[in-house]
Formats: sequence, structure tokens, C-alpha cells
Amino acid sequence: MAEDAPPQQELPLPFPELSGDQPLLPARMVNEYQYCPRLAYLEWVQGEWAESSDTVEGRYVHRRVDKPGGDLPAATEESDERFHARSITLSSNRLGLIAKMDLIEAEGNRVTPVDYKRGKRPHVPRGAYDPERVQLCVQGLILEEHGYVCEEGVLYFAESRERVRVPFDEELRALTHNAIDGLRLVAAGGQIPRPLEDSPKCPRCSLVGICLPDEVNSLHRQDVSPRPLAASRDEALPLYVQARGAKVAKKGETLEISIEDKPVQTVRLVDVSQLAILGQVYVTTPTLQELMSREIPISWHSFGGWFMGHTIGTGHKNVEIRTAQYRASFDAQACLRLAKGVVAAKIQNQKTLLRRNWKNGVIPEQIIDGFQQDQRGVLRAQNLGELLGTEGQAAARYFGNFSQMISRGDDDSLRFDFEKRNRRPPTDPVNALLSYAYSLLVRSWTVALTAVGFDPYRGFYHQPRYGRPALSLDMMEPFRPLIADSSVIQAINNGEVRPSDFISVAGSVALTDDGRKRFIGTFERRMGQEVTHPLFGYKLSYRRLLELQARLLSRHLLGEIPEYPNFTTR
Repeated sequence: MAEDAPPQQELPLPFPELSGDQPLLPARMVNEYQYCPRLAYLEWVQGEWAESSDTVEGRYVHRRVDKPGGDLPAATEESDERFHARSITLSSNRLGLIAKMDLIEAEGNRVTPVDYKRGKRPHVPRGAYDPERVQLCVQGLILEEHGYVCEEGVLYFAESRERVRVPFDEELRALTHNAIDGLRLVAAGGQIPRPLEDSPKCPRCSLVGICLPDEVNSLHRQDVSPRPLAASRDEALPLYVQARGAKVAKKGETLEISIEDKPVQTVRLVDVSQLAILGQVYVTTPTLQELMSREIPISWHSFGGWFMGHTIGTGHKNVEIRTAQYRASFDAQACLRLAKGVVAAKIQNQKTLLRRNWKNGVIPEQIIDGFQQDQRGVLRAQNLGELLGTEGQAAARYFGNFSQMISRGDDDSLRFDFEKRNRRPPTDPVNALLSYAYSLLVRSWTVALTAVGFDPYRGFYHQPRYGRPALSLDMMEPFRPLIADSSVIQAINNGEVRPSDFISVAGSVALTDDGRKRFIGTFERRMGQEVTHPLFGYKLSYRRLLELQARLLSRHLLGEIPEYPNFTTR
């Protein structure tokens, strides 16, 4: 080509007009993609969302402009009259875009979108960051598609009360189109973008506990130490209601528990992470609707504590996780690999618990050697049947020495005896406590897995059976010793439950109402106890740890990390 020839122009290819059930791309998602492609994928494709102080403050800032007001004149009208229209939603099938515009200032057919932002104006060259400028430009493109003249927009920063003019020049329009095309590409490709590395954006991101950027990166590169991003403390706690004939009703921003129409307890909704119903308790319809709208699950138990199921809203939107879960569950080698991991971790934690709580001197070496043989047996297992046999040997060894962790007081009336594990029904107080603790733990895992997006009834080690949450049982295996068994030992050794807290009927032993209440307190304190994660080095509660492990499993099944890292403690 001759040097003086004009440069060849690129021919823009318009996005094909949407049809069928293809969704329009929101302007806010284009903003998120420009900020972090992984964040946009999590929210737009996988349906993830989490509140933070920034998102709550942002809604507060928008409380005025979110109220519709004023009419936007038709683009064909010739008038010099000025108009203001608030909370206007416009879309374009040709562009495949939709935007909710906070404020539109119009003069005839010339319009200027105004986007409200929390915080102060950033002191950067263009007066605002690219994600906000791109989002505003998307609004301009849609307005132009409707026939208006739109050459610029305005960003209004609420805290500093400053307006920043944003011209829609060719550079910004190109940046905006690149962001739109990039988001469509990753969404269509079905492959989540890699997390940012050591980015200052991550700590304040509301989805950091879902994205797990440092954790995913550290599992790829051992020289990366995660920041304590996923270890945030959740002040909300489970609410248990077990009084016979009790009623749970919504009253303003609280839940009111009453017995025989007499209020006995009031709890703020913001302090409730889940509602656990034991036995014959009435929950009003407005309460059910409010809890489902707030994504607060309700778990239902028999009066004796048997976990019967749980109620949620429409369920998690992340179908990619369930697709990956089902795919792996039909792969025999994937099932065996995951099952070996959970069984090996369970045996390791059983050994650790015995070491920590052995009452008579030091635990004999032959017991430790036996557990090590069991762990080697796990590695040699060729199928789930062999693995189940090895797990059974380790369980017999563990429960054969379980009584060595129970204190022997001088008062025979306060002594608990334990010989072997039995269930369905449990025939002694220790087994009754163990069965009840496992029921509470499987409930906790079912809630955690459902919240992340899994189907708790399709597992890898425990095979599907009607009404059995197989994946919950898989995931709880390493945590049986650490949470359930530890709670039982603590409740007995600290005198929180006594032999008088049990009743025996037809060879079956169960907790009384008062004993159950005290043991629930012991279990929830254990769930709230902080522990140091052996891989990531930060502290978090066991309650938060269950969610973290569920999310790590999803990252493994979706191909982001090579192995699922089971939790073991020293």
C-alpha cells in the first residue's frame, strides 16, 4: 500500500436485534464489566449478589431519584421548553441494552442524562472513573436510539454535591462499545474470568466473599498469601423456636414469638440469619413472605430434632454451579476423588479431636498408628465400596475410644457412660446428643449449600436416596468431629447437660425441652467460635467457614481450582 494512501476504516458490525428470550444488557452491568469482568460475570451470568455498606448507602442516595417524576417529551417535538424526568427506564432491542436513568434534563429533543453517585468527586484527569463514564455513555446511546440528541451526560456526586460533565466523544463511545462487546463475549462463552491479583478494588467489593480472588489465586500459586477478605463477621444468628403451640409473626421490622397469644420474645429481623422451627410451631403467611424476600431460610424439624427440610424463596440463580455439580456426580472417578478427600479429612480430624481431649495421659501410639493405616487405606480405595469399608474401620476405632474424652466425675448421678455408637433410635444419652448434633449440622450444611447455589440432595460420596441431603452429608463428614462431636463433649464435660435432661421411652433416649435448649446454645457457640484456616492463615468462625468451603467446592467444580481443599485442623 502506498504511504500516502488513507488508512482503511473499520466497518462497525451492529449487534443483531434481540429476539426470543435473550435478555437485554443493563447499563449497570456494563459499568461492572469495565470495573472488573469477573464481578460482572458473577452478577449477570451467575446471579450472585451481596449487600455491603456501599450498596446500602448507594440505595439511600438514590431514594429521591428512584421515585418517578415528570414526563420525557417525544423526540420529534420541536420546543425550547425545559423538562426534568426522574427514574426513566428505556431500552433498545437493536442495541440489546436497557438502562434506568436517574434524571434526564431535556430541552426539546436535546437531552442530558444525569447519574447520581454516592461519595465525593474523584480527583482524576477526566473528573470520574471509566466505569461510571461508560455507564453514563450507555444511557446516551439508548437515548440516541430513541431519536434524541445526546452529546454529553452528567455525573452528580452526592457527598461533595458536585456535577461532572462527561462529553460523549469518540474515545468514550469506543470504550463503551468495547465494554458492551466484552461482557457479551464472556457471558456467551460461559467461562468466568480470572480474579484480579492483589487489586485494591477487591477489599471493598461486596462480592469479595463470593468471588474469593485471593483464595483462588493462592490455590494456583502457593507464594500468594490471601488477605482476610472472606472472614467478615456476620452478626445475624439462627433463631430457634421450639415451644409447643408457639406462633411466629412479623411485626414491623421484628419477629414476635407468642404462646397462647401472649408475646414472650421479640427479635429484630436484621439479627436473624435463619429461623429453625422444632415441632408444632405456627409461622404466619406474612412472616414466610418476609423471610423469603430477605432470603432468610426456615428449617423445619420434628420435635425430637430430626431435620425435615427447609423453606427458601425462588432459590439461587446460579445454574452453572448445579450443572457442574450434576456433571461431576455422574463421573465415577470425580466422585471417588472427592469422596476420598472428605473421608481422609474426617479421619484426620477424628484423630486430632482424640489427641486434644484424651483424659488419661497421652493417647496410645497404637491408636494413632491405626488412624494412619486407615488414611493409607483411603488412598488405596479403588471404589466407593472399599472407601466405605475403610471409613467404617476408622469410625469403629474412633467411637471405641470416644469415652476417653468424657470426664469422669465423682458424682455417679452426673456421669455419662458410652460404649459404642448406636442410632435409630439412640439408646443412651451420649448417642442421643450425637444424633441431635448431627441433625443440627446437616441442617447448617443444607442451608449453606443452598445459599451458594448447590442442590443439597445430589452428592458424590453419599448416593442419592429419597429425602436424603446427600451433598450435605458429604460436606459435613470432616466437620462431624470438629463441630458436632466437640459440642457434645463440651456440653457433657462442662455440665451444660446432665443425665436428668434425658427421657427414655421404649428403649429410645431423647433430650427434654430444657436439655435441648441448652445444647442448642452449646452448638451455636461452637459454630461462632473462630478458627485459623490452615491454607489461608486468617481467622473466621465455623459458621462462616461452612460457606467458604461450599464456595471453594463450587470453584473446583467450575474448573477454577485444581482440587477441593478439605478443612483439617492441627
